[in-house]
Amino acid sequence: MVESVVKNWQGEQVGEKTFELRVAKEETAAHIVHRALVRQLTNSRQGTASTKTRSEVRGGGRKPWRQKGTGRARAGSIRSPLWRGGGVIFGPKPRDFNLKLNRKERRLALRTALVGRIDDLIVVEEFGNELSRPKTQELVAALARWGAAPETKTLLILSEFPENVYLSARNIENLKLIAADQLNVYDLLHADKIVTTASALEKIQEVYSA
Repeated sequence: MVESVVKNWQGEQVGEKTFELRVAKEETAAHIVHRALVRQLTNSRQGTASTKTRSEVRGGGRKPWRQKGTGRARAGSIRSPLWRGGGVIFGPKPRDFNLKLNRKERRLALRTALVGRIDDLIVVEEFGNELSRPKTQELVAALARWGAAPETKTLLILSEFPENVYLSARNIENLKLIAADQLNVYDLLHADKIVTTASALEKIQEVYSA
């Protein structure tokens, strides 16, 4: 069971929120989170890098000079890997980098990463009605009142995106907006501060507790 203070739009404490997420054992927590992080970063690679071997490079079908009598080293093709413009030895070819991680392991790693950041977690009330129109400065000021300074990398987790909140948040340099049902390990670990609404916290429990 984890308890966290709930703040209002003005940054004042208005209550407490408790939530419970099953996490990995202490001796295996770092390992499972690391595996999930490596999987996410590896699976994001396109794997489209490609080089040409000597058989694929254009030209080089004719022997550049005769085998003997020139005083130069023997050569059979101007597309040898030893030549400028030649093929590449053991260069990259298109490949699939995807790593497999069971669904239960992925969710366990996600819950463990979130609970591990409890000291940097800020829970706030719903604030969609506080923004009558899109206003980036007002949201930046609110984040500062909550304890997430403009220069810190902040992850804002919402259960739904009101238009005014989305338009106000999209231009803030160090802020990333994410849905409660689309969390990932990298964003949870990369952020300096994690701001979430009480409803988003309930959504996280509903989606990731299974």
